[in-house]
Amino acid sequence: MKRGDVTYQKRGRPLGWRTAVPLAAVLAAAALASGCGIRTTTVPVDAGAAPSRVPCRLSSSDAATRSPDSVSAEVYLVCASQLVTVDRPMPADAVGAAPVEVARALLKEVQQAPPASERRAGFTTAVPAGLRVDPSRDGDPAGALRLSSQPEDLSAEALAQLVCTYAESKSLVQDGSVVLGGPGDYPPRGYLCTSQTKSRPGDLATPDAIRLD
Repeated sequence: MKRGDVTYQKRGRPLGWRTAVPLAAVLAAAALASGCGIRTTTVPVDAGAAPSRVPCRLSSSDAATRSPDSVSAEVYLVCASQLVTVDRPMPADAVGAAPVEVARALLKEVQQAPPASERRAGFTTAVPAGLRVDPSRDGDPAGALRLSSQPEDLSAEALAQLVCTYAESKSLVQDGSVVLGGPGDYPPRGYLCTSQTKSRPGDLATPDAIRLD
């Protein structure tokens, strides 16, 4: 074949071939547009955990109403694997009462099943309904409370709820801790409510959540 023939064939490609590339680009762009511009990929992509739909927050219309002879108290419930406070009405005569009476009133609030408005917001409680609080014994540290179960026998969430709820009351705190014992002969311990306790109530290994007296 002559050299001139080769040169002519390279320059003389059909017109359809010249328009094929722009047409393919248009079709690819249309495909991307129809797919909202998100290109599929076979490479796994870690976008993190899906956002939680649990609000852990009550609207003003869901807030508990209280009578004139009651006061508002904060108790800790479990929501989205954390401790979150809710306001509960308590008898006004609980203010200034003996520490064991304050502890009993708060225990009643934290162990009762959350009402429908709190359940819709994702709140639950781990404190058992049969738990009771008794006064301290001779030889116990000042301000100690005795539970009907050993504190360490409660679930981690239940103990964290109780400790953090009691820590909100000045009459139940001794030297920065809540002193709890059980029905046995074991000495009471001082428990701390820390930021880690609130954010990870189910973690028994939280280093500064428990302090021994």
